[in-house]
Parts: sequence; C-alpha cells; structure tokens
Amino acid sequence: MPHKYHVDFIFFLFTKMRQCLLCIVLSICVLPTAQAVEVIMNTTNSKELTQGLKNLRSIFIMRTRYWTNGKKIRVFVLPDNNVVHKAFAKQKLKMLPHQLRRTWNRMTYTGTGQPPVTVDSVAEMLEKIKHTKYSIGYIDRRVEDEKIIFFNVQ
Repeated sequence: MPHKYHVDFIFFLFTKMRQCLLCIVLSICVLPTAQAVEVIMNTTNSKELTQGLKNLRSIFIMRTRYWTNGKKIRVFVLPDNNVVHKAFAKQKLKMLPHQLRRTWNRMTYTGTGQPPVTVDSVAEMLEKIKHTKYSIGYIDRRVEDEKIIFFNVQ
C-alpha cells in the first residue's frame, strides 16, 4: 500500500508538468511569426551612393540626411503600430519602435529636423519609393521591379 505522501507527491508532480506543458504550448501559439523585412531604394540611388553609408540606423534616425553625391535622402516609413515597421525597427535598426519615434519627436520639437514621411501601407511605400528620387524605405517581401534596388545592410 503506497504511502499517502507518496501519492500526494506524484499528484503534485503531474500537476506541475501539466502546467509547464500548457505554458510551452501557449507560448508557441502566441509567438509572432518572423517577419522578413527588405530595405528598398529608388534606382537613382546607385550602388556608389550607398558605399559610404554602412549604418542604416543613421539614415532612419535622420542623422545622415544626404547621399554621398550631396542629394537629400527621402525617408519613408510605415505607421508606428504596423507589424512591418515593428519588425524593421527591431531587426534592421536594433531599436524599439517607440525609441525611433522619440528620436523623431525630439528633432521636431527642437527644430533640428523633420521626421520621415509616413505612408499608410506597404503598397503605398513601394509606390513612393518607385516614384521618388533618392528615396529609401522598407517592405515585407522581396519584389522584382526595375525601379527599385535593395539596400544591403552590413
């Protein structure tokens, strides 16, 4: 005949294992899917223009404002709550979206610069980049279009 404490321990152990398994299953179900982000530019931005620009972050925090040929960089971004924007900020810039927004707000309020142009969707982003010289932005997939090139982030 098993001892009462032995049965209680086994029951306790199974309960804890069930709770752990439930936590694992829930965390897997809730994890966001990996979002691929591609940085794109207008074809007027030849490869020579981007050779000196190794830091993508400096472009998007508006510290680097001109391409190496002296032309002004036109930066386009998606809204702060957009999934692609969040993935871009985290993956490519190694920042959180609210940190990026804080940087842009500081520039605006101190009068030292303007934030990037915000577009409503990935489709609009693609159109803006295709039709705006010296522009840069990001989308959620790789596309084949002769009017855009991809910015290779080092």
